[in-house]
Amino acid sequence: MSDSVIKTIVVNRQTKETDIKLALNIQGSQKISINTGIRFLDHMLEQLASHGRWDLSIEVNGDTDVDDHHTVEDIAICLGDALQQSWRALASMQRYGQRLLPMDEALIMCAVDLSGRGIYVGELTFTRENLGSISTEMFEHFFNTLATNAAITLHIKPMYFRNNHHLAEGCFKAVAYALREALSPASGENTTKGML
Repeated sequence: MSDSVIKTIVVNRQTKETDIKLALNIQGSQKISINTGIRFLDHMLEQLASHGRWDLSIEVNGDTDVDDHHTVEDIAICLGDALQQSWRALASMQRYGQRLLPMDEALIMCAVDLSGRGIYVGELTFTRENLGSISTEMFEHFFNTLATNAAITLHIKPMYFRNNHHLAEGCFKAVAYALREALSPASGENTTKGML
């Protein structure tokens, strides 16, 4: 992405609800090991890392016997923190990225700006309450928390869908490709302010 090699960022978070160990390298080779205790979330995070071309390791011990909220939120906090550290370490980046992604019958529009401002705008309205053992309302909370902690602007808008699995997976893949574009090297300045 630049002349410099970005190191692997390690983030550990331990609270009364969760114990998380996360390692991210945005210049990776798709070395992925994820165990969140929520299998469907593992699948989504694997899509994000694989299509983003990241190395990503996440090991979680969370209070999923209570519900999925603390685990999903705290993973997003850790991943967002690691992502922010990563993009701020880049010597050069496009800053903006976008993707219109088809996932079978679903079509998702995503745009990102590595802006330094944590803003999420989304319209994720599922027609099922759960996918596997995760409540579908947690996906929007995940992306909101990720954007806040990564200090990025993230827009996700499904154009249409019929299958809820395809909607969720399409969102994670669209974010991955939009971030790949935003993190790719650029020539020249990407802000008139002098810094992000």
